[in-house]
Amino acid sequence: MKEKEWKLWEKYATEAEKKVRDEAVKRLEASGESWLTATLLAERGITTSEERDKFFAPKLSHLHDPFLMRDMDKVIPRIEKAISNNERILVYGDYDTDGTTAVALLYSYLHKDYDNIDFYVPDRYTEGYGISRKGMDYAASTGVKLVIALDCGIRANEQIAYANQHGIDVIVGDHHLPGDELPPAYAILDPKRDGCDYPYKELSGCGIAFKIVEAMLEKKLGVKMCDNPDLQTGVGERLKKNLARYLDLAVLSIASDIVPITGENRVLAYFGLRMINYRPRPGIEKILFYSDIVHKKDGLKDQYFNKELTISDLVFLVGPRINAAGRIEDAKDSVKLLLCDNEQNANQWAEKINKYNSERKKLDHAVTEEATHMIDSNPKLQNKKSIVLFDENWHKGVIGIVASRLVEEFYKPTIIFTKSDDLYTGSARSVKEFDIHSAIGQCSDLLEHFGGHKYAAGLAVKPENYDKFVERFEEVVSNSILDEQTIPEIEIDAEVSLAKDIQNDGFLDDLKKFAPFGPGNMLPVFRTNNMVQYKNPTDPKDDKYNPRQVGNAEVKHLKFYPIELDNSQTKIYPAIGFGLGEYYEALKNEKSFDICYHIEENFWNGKTELQLNVKDLKLRPKDE
Repeated sequence: MKEKEWKLWEKYATEAEKKVRDEAVKRLEASGESWLTATLLAERGITTSEERDKFFAPKLSHLHDPFLMRDMDKVIPRIEKAISNNERILVYGDYDTDGTTAVALLYSYLHKDYDNIDFYVPDRYTEGYGISRKGMDYAASTGVKLVIALDCGIRANEQIAYANQHGIDVIVGDHHLPGDELPPAYAILDPKRDGCDYPYKELSGCGIAFKIVEAMLEKKLGVKMCDNPDLQTGVGERLKKNLARYLDLAVLSIASDIVPITGENRVLAYFGLRMINYRPRPGIEKILFYSDIVHKKDGLKDQYFNKELTISDLVFLVGPRINAAGRIEDAKDSVKLLLCDNEQNANQWAEKINKYNSERKKLDHAVTEEATHMIDSNPKLQNKKSIVLFDENWHKGVIGIVASRLVEEFYKPTIIFTKSDDLYTGSARSVKEFDIHSAIGQCSDLLEHFGGHKYAAGLAVKPENYDKFVERFEEVVSNSILDEQTIPEIEIDAEVSLAKDIQNDGFLDDLKKFAPFGPGNMLPVFRTNNMVQYKNPTDPKDDKYNPRQVGNAEVKHLKFYPIELDNSQTKIYPAIGFGLGEYYEALKNEKSFDICYHIEENFWNGKTELQLNVKDLKLRPKDE
């Protein structure tokens, strides 16, 4: 794994940004914040006490008026017309977590009062991403007159035209970038489309579904969320309660699709986490049970969580399980799980999906090992600026995960291909600030189709064009990637003293207020210099604090107790460094070092303790 560059905020901010930050810190300190809390706020663009209050205490009334989204004024009447005329409605969504949560959200809302409705999720292997002809044939054959496509459709021009030929209206609810020409849909909800003045552009696909439901409820109840600051009485309270039941799906999509947790997404994530922690729907609760996050209390019906669930838990424990159904078998199974309204049915579907996830992990591990061996055994591949690999036996459901793992290991734009029918189908992942979607676009004449984002994309190529594509893609990457984009970075929020800054009263409480963490508001990273491994000064034989390696034979982690060299700390914090076991001997031999780290609460054996999650460690020059 490449050595990481540590980048303090001060080093990559412009002089103008630093000036704004410094002025904001002064204002925030004057309003009662500590220097460190004020700094963290200012570096996130929060510069006044009013903005701070809104950031630390989100309200549902902070959500934007859904009718500000272009075409929402067409969408709601069309859905109401379908219901009034008893037209069959098909809620259509992608096969990943964002798509399946979007389908579950809108379908469950409409199905409460309307039976002539169905849902559809395309098969990853026979149909591929997004709206398919097969899906539209299904719609036509079952008498559907209105398709509401979620988390897909913005580039499905041909497929929507095909649906129109069958007398089907299509509403697109997407969050991806449109192409040069919009599809011939009845209406298009996408904050990224030209001419849409919706104030927040980064909603997930499920977030678009949430805004449709919000708009329908507001029209039905005659009250707007954004006009009711407290929503404590009457119709406002009814609106809040009705929308609250869908927030768990919204936050699961936000976490799994890695969209920025800023603005409106922060509001949805904040309240969605509350729902998942205290009132999760049966399907999500059962997935948490299989994730070893939730356990039965002895002799009691109620369940409890081992700890407060975070965005990270959803990303690494829940999202992959929801995704596993579409990777291994059928994503409709995930929708069925999320729609369960009783514990027994939820348990059956969760058990099935957990088995899918176990199979997914085995395949993921096997393909990652094979791909890594290909690179390690081939100097020619090692010298390239990109990684492009193919094996016809690799499982299509895990190639995206494998591409991500190879980026983490080798830090190069990566595409993993496998065979799918008569084509080679690939999944691409990128390094920070390199637009892999654009790079693939420069090879589009060799491709059958492609689409995606700056950092992730999907594509397909005919076998006879594969070698030409590999050569062209490497040429594009070599000519456009910057040297600094080939070095993994750790962005550091502030350089601090454990004794002076972290142990201040109230800091840890303030740090929790920054949650939920994710893109756009990452868990702060701190740097502390000139540290050593702690030793008990009164008992040199005390081995309680000795550094030790933990983990397995393949990956060694480091458990240790760092203190600043002047030994001025009043508390000794445990630290865990995942993958940093190589530094064991150096710490054992009292070498001094610098660390960058998160501060987190560790839950183990029923106990909670504060620990430093060390992202990287560098020995001081004199001790190397």
